Parts: sequence; structure tokens; C-alpha cells
Amino acid sequence: MSYGSSSIASGAKTAARAFDFGRTHVVRPKGRHLATVVWLHGLGDNGASWSQLLETLPLPNIKWICPTAPTRPVAVFGGFPSTAWFDVGDLSEDGPDDVEGMDASAAHVANLLSTEPADSMFSQTNLFCCAFKLGVGGFSMGAATALYSATCCAHGKYGNGKPYPVNLSVVVGLSGWLPCARSLKRKLEGSQDAARRASSLPILLCHGNGDEVVLYKHGEKSAQVLKSSGFENAALKTYNGLGHYTVPGEMNDVCKFLTTVLGLDGSHS
Repeated sequence: MSYGSSSIASGAKTAARAFDFGRTHVVRPKGRHLATVVWLHGLGDNGASWSQLLETLPLPNIKWICPTAPTRPVAVFGGFPSTAWFDVGDLSEDGPDDVEGMDASAAHVANLLSTEPADSMFSQTNLFCCAFKLGVGGFSMGAATALYSATCCAHGKYGNGKPYPVNLSVVVGLSGWLPCARSLKRKLEGSQDAARRASSLPILLCHGNGDEVVLYKHGEKSAQVLKSSGFENAALKTYNGLGHYTVPGEMNDVCKFLTTVLGLDGSHS
């Protein structure tokens, strides 16, 4: 299933420019719907390719939303247009930060999640509250956008200072990096609420030490910065010889992480 999403103007308005997002593909849960995860593709890709992979995972209680980034000029490609969540000149935490572009993409993710069930929903058939979880994950530039969303969630604000509206329960980043790493610790300092949100947010980073596109050292540095900034539940998993792609073993680790963190054990119907 897929549906279109025209621009950030249709959701949270956080940027001066309008960004036209592409088609969004949705993988419906095969069992009881307990969590929704927005999954973000890498530079030059689209939501369809990842939706096909995610549909095969043994996670029947997760609804996957796979949007497609806007097509825009990208500095790392010499200004040639490509699908990209933000402009980037260097695939690492060392490059200049396109905060406006990242805010637009983070707001698009939050807008998609905001239509999902509330964080705690009341069951009519069973007299208890069942926690509903929201998450974001991605690959490469999609992972960078997911990590940026994590920092906005902890800070409670986008980079432009407008409120971040979603409570994330989990974040996954494959072969990516942490944008705005240089200013993260300073942004979170002095706020007990930000410190609490950061420390309680589970983050899984996966990176191959054979990655020739986003070098392993950038994934390693990203994990270190997250930890030192208060994200105590951030973990880095290393894959020997893995390049800039995913393999079944890595996706198995993602499945185990999501099952544990989201409390999906035994909830297959």
C-alpha cells in the first residue's frame, strides 16, 4: 500500500522552503498492531525498496511506514538532483549541517507518526491500558535523519526551536552518522526533561567496518557522542567486513532489538 505526501506544508510547518516528498509505502502489521516505525531510505533510494525488505521480517506487530525523500540538488553529487532527506556535502558528522532540510524531514516523520494511535491507548475489551510504541529507523542518510529525530525528541525541539510533537520509543540507524554532533551536548545541557528523555531512549546503531561510503569511524564517533551527551541506551553493533549494505544477520539483530525494546515477545496475533 502506498499514498502520496505532497510537502511539509501538509503537516508540521518548520521550514521556510517547501519540500515535496515522494510516495510513502506502508507495510501493514500481520498481527495485532502494537507499534509503528517510520523507516527512512538512503541517499538516492526510495521507500519502495525498503518496504519490500521490511515486509519479510518476522515482526507481525509492527506497522512500517516507508516515505520517499524529496528530489533536490545534493552537494556531494556536485549539485545533481537526487532523493535526499537533506543536503549533504560530506557523509559524516564533520560536514556542514543543513538544519533546515533536516528539520523538514524530521517534521515529515513526526507528521506520519502523529496519525498513529496515542502512546497509551485504552482497550475496550480488556480493562487495562496497553502501551503503543512509535519509532524511527533508517539506512545511511536515513539513519542520520533518524538520529537527528532522536535528538529533536530528547531536546523537545527542532533545530529551529519549534516544539517536537512525538514521543519516540525506539531508534535504529544502519550505516549512518549523527548530524549536528558538535552542538548536541550543549543543546541538551541544563534541561532535566531533555536529560530524562535522552537517557530513556533506546538506540541501536549498526555499522560495518568495511563501509567505504560512510566510514566505520563515523558510526563509532556518533555512538560516542550520543553516549557522552546523555543517551545512555545507545549501543553500537559492529559487523566485520560489512560494506555499505545490509545483510540478514544485521536485520536479525534489528528484529531482536525491536522485539525486546517494544515488548513484542509472544504478541503474534
